[in-house]
Amino acid sequence: MQYTLNTPLTKDKLQNLKAGDYVCLSGTIYSARDAAHLRMHQALAESEALPIPLSDAAIYYMGPTPARASHPLGSAGPTTSSRMDKYTPELLDLGVSAVIGKGRRADYITDSLVKNHGVYFAAVGGAGALLSQCITESNVIAYEDLGTEAVRQLTVKDFPMIVIIDSSGNNLYDEVYSKIPPELLE
Repeated sequence: MQYTLNTPLTKDKLQNLKAGDYVCLSGTIYSARDAAHLRMHQALAESEALPIPLSDAAIYYMGPTPARASHPLGSAGPTTSSRMDKYTPELLDLGVSAVIGKGRRADYITDSLVKNHGVYFAAVGGAGALLSQCITESNVIAYEDLGTEAVRQLTVKDFPMIVIIDSSGNNLYDEVYSKIPPELLE
């Protein structure tokens, strides 16, 4: 199925999505990568406020290239999501409803998504230049010293994604992987 969604990504908007569905997303999302996730984790450990609202938020694992003339940023492809695995359950427990990246996730991420009725989306790796065309505004809102890993508030329009892990725990990567003949996996 194909869906068009707008942020915020409330649980009721996500509950009907199934692994393999296509989604075009519009609204506000936040970018954060490894270093920003570590800082947010440290802030939470010290009972400090986070730089982004977590309720029904979507976090995109992305570090853009420099902006070109008349564009809010350069290439905006996803980074490998597993690097954020150790921080993801905490953010999901605090209200984040969706994460966007690429690649497989640990089993405990699936468990946390199910527990919190969240969704893991994949943006197409290698298509960063095309994805950046869906980003209409980009503002650094925290950790500017991290450069490309600073937290950004992004405004997206028809940002294309695929549901990889749905709120019921169905995992598109696992489904596809299970259909590959064993002799091809050696």
